Amino acid sequence: MGQFPGFPPAAVASTEAACGPGAELKEVSYRRGAAVWKATGPDGAVAVKAGYGDGAAVTKREAAVLKEIGWPDYLLASGADEAAAWLVTRWFAGPSTWQAFAPVRDGADGKDGALAAAVDLCRTVAALHSSGWIHSDLQPSHGIHTAHGVRLIDCSWSWRDGMAPAPGFRGGITHLVSPELAKSVNAGIQPAVPSAATDVYALAGTLWTCVTGRWPLDYAVAGIEPGRLTPAELRAHIAGRHLPLDNATPWQAFQDILRPALLGRAGDRPTAAALAATLAKATE
Repeated sequence: MGQFPGFPPAAVASTEAACGPGAELKEVSYRRGAAVWKATGPDGAVAVKAGYGDGAAVTKREAAVLKEIGWPDYLLASGADEAAAWLVTRWFAGPSTWQAFAPVRDGADGKDGALAAAVDLCRTVAALHSSGWIHSDLQPSHGIHTAHGVRLIDCSWSWRDGMAPAPGFRGGITHLVSPELAKSVNAGIQPAVPSAATDVYALAGTLWTCVTGRWPLDYAVAGIEPGRLTPAELRAHIAGRHLPLDNATPWQAFQDILRPALLGRAGDRPTAAALAATLAKATE
């Protein structure tokens, strides 16, 4: 991951305009050339992302996506100079989907809350799809459950029809890439184009992982150690559809609802709205 970079000087004014002067900075993450800080000041908190090197183009694209999606009160400022591209967004207070499922993974009585979080996440993804957008990188930490609903973050790879697909897109996090998208990426079809169906696969995989604490596919059955494989090698196994779902079933009834989205062909997968409706009826 490397040493955390310095805060981009060009973003200081916009950050202080959003949360007040003398903001306190907290390092949140630094990966793939993009650093994120939480800036807290007298007027509130914001998230600041800065992309360096190859990460600059990705950060610029995320700013452009957020402007086009038009979510109110989300993107506050963005810019770029020769050193970095950066953006400032609201800091969304609340647990991630992964955190919302922690009581279930810990064996505590948290199924009602987790089920409500799952339904809310699916409905939010369904609303995004109905607006013509695909998130393209759904994973356990990319849904934040606020008092005003779920907010989706990390929209660098998001796409809609009529917009140029993102160069360098490889299907999102490898463990949650759909078989058809894995096959397309490995075949060298570029730029790779996501769809609502590939989003639903990642959505179901996200919820499966949040329940079990493990990735959806059973790598051990095939004698695979994911950490020893390149993303392309792992995608080849996923594209081949030879891997069963992981056998951990701490919440059988919930996981049974996810199975059709993870095992079915793209055209047979439920929509995010249908998945939300089915989960909303679950009582166990």
